[in-house]
Amino acid sequence: MTPDCSETAVVSGGAGAIGRVIVQRLVSRGLDVVAVGRNRSALEELAGSLPGLRVCPADLSDDAAIGTISAALDRPVRMIVHCVGVPVAGGVLEAPTRALAEAFNLKVCGFLRLVRAVDARLTAHARLVAIGGHYGLEPTAYAATAGVGNAALVNLSRQLSIAYGPRGVTSHVVAPGPADTERLRTVAEGRARRDGVTVEDVLATLRAESSISAFTTPGQVAWIVETLLAEEADAMTGSTLMLDSGRRRGLP
Repeated sequence: MTPDCSETAVVSGGAGAIGRVIVQRLVSRGLDVVAVGRNRSALEELAGSLPGLRVCPADLSDDAAIGTISAALDRPVRMIVHCVGVPVAGGVLEAPTRALAEAFNLKVCGFLRLVRAVDARLTAHARLVAIGGHYGLEPTAYAATAGVGNAALVNLSRQLSIAYGPRGVTSHVVAPGPADTERLRTVAEGRARRDGVTVEDVLATLRAESSISAFTTPGQVAWIVETLLAEEADAMTGSTLMLDSGRRRGLP
């Protein structure tokens, strides 16, 4: 099934490093795209480079976003992509408990708020897509917010796949490994200061965790999101798609 501009894709975190590439890919695919985020100026800057892109400033950490996003929609919704990141708050032994709660609220409850905002307009073969991360399935003691938030996101997505199955709507989590973005470099800078090494040393260590010695790129994440538009992707509902460049060691 080829989407067209009579169908909408809603992308939260659309002005971020990964969200921006996803938005560009869906616009080029011919969808009417609505980019959602808290930073109005960043959204407007993105819209200036992508004719036809619509923006919807909204804070998905608050229930008020449901009505705001719903009011911005006027066409059937073919896909939503929840692509917000959570703050880096350190490891499980030092991360403030408040940071964990905030991560859960934005990452997990934010996805649910986005789903509820579009519920009445979801069409058959619509996709509910959340960008998670491999730390939700391959825990580390050094990324508490990402681990907790992404693990809960997987469970929520499976619940949604059951609830929306009778309507022909499917739910998916895409779980990249560390992505080659400025945010990754910021994380590496923090670890470098902690361990007394260089940023390049930290990045080299992170690359070595991959079986192909590589980071995941925003373009690779956007590619799998676009692939999910195919009707054949119905069979993957409730699944978590690993784009971790071979970091996960466990089964399944």
